[in-house]
Amino acid sequence: MTASSPTEHQTRRTRRNRPRPRATVLSFVGEILLTLGVVTLLYVTWHTWIGDAIVQGEQHAAAQALADQWAAEGDPTPDASAPSTPAPDDPAAIPTLGDQKHAEVFGIMKVPRFGKDWQFKIASGISRPDILDRGEIGHYPDTAMPGAEGNTVYAAHRWTSGAPFDPIDRLVIGDALVIQTKAGWYTYRFRSLEYVQDTQIQVLLPVPNKEGVAANGRYLTLTSCAPKLNSLERIIAYAVFDEFTPAAAGPPAALTAGVGA
Repeated sequence: MTASSPTEHQTRRTRRNRPRPRATVLSFVGEILLTLGVVTLLYVTWHTWIGDAIVQGEQHAAAQALADQWAAEGDPTPDASAPSTPAPDDPAAIPTLGDQKHAEVFGIMKVPRFGKDWQFKIASGISRPDILDRGEIGHYPDTAMPGAEGNTVYAAHRWTSGAPFDPIDRLVIGDALVIQTKAGWYTYRFRSLEYVQDTQIQVLLPVPNKEGVAANGRYLTLTSCAPKLNSLERIIAYAVFDEFTPAAAGPPAALTAGVGA
């Protein structure tokens, strides 16, 4: 057995006597910041993918249940003399809803471009706690109702709460934007997209962005945040009325013949 040298004994003694590093305030703060970063990442991940997917599924199911309810409550013997596709220029043939109570659900929005299962309930008002944050689409109360002369305007989230309008920037000219009510389906066709400041409320006018001009057609406008986490700007989608399809005639071709116009 080889004897240890004095130098080796001294080295071992030095290692045993060397003090263990103590936690400093700086390292403690670093650990806290690291933990907060992980928690924040998990929170963002939840809201961006998992949470939104759950709310989307719930809202799609709720919208379908409402559509099924309307179908069950409909007249099983429709008037055969009623036109199946009223002409857009015949106001008398296009039924329109009256004013709705706040947060009352009166419609369902369907956009084939966003997916065959994409559908969300529409409620009167644009307040966050009882409408937008629940994953519903809000209707600006002082704008036209679906099918009426003027501008019917809607708002929804692009991030969190199901993110109904997340895919708004994927719209293609001619895409169908369909609003279903108990009376039937109102089909609009997408025309253009723009980005504005949150103070540019001219998008809500009867003729979008045309001050002092009386309603001269039927328009639909979608509004949401842009970029998704920036509440200072808005992304705006404009559409024009195409046709009304009575409930008795069944879903319009816009919903059954693909996403293109």
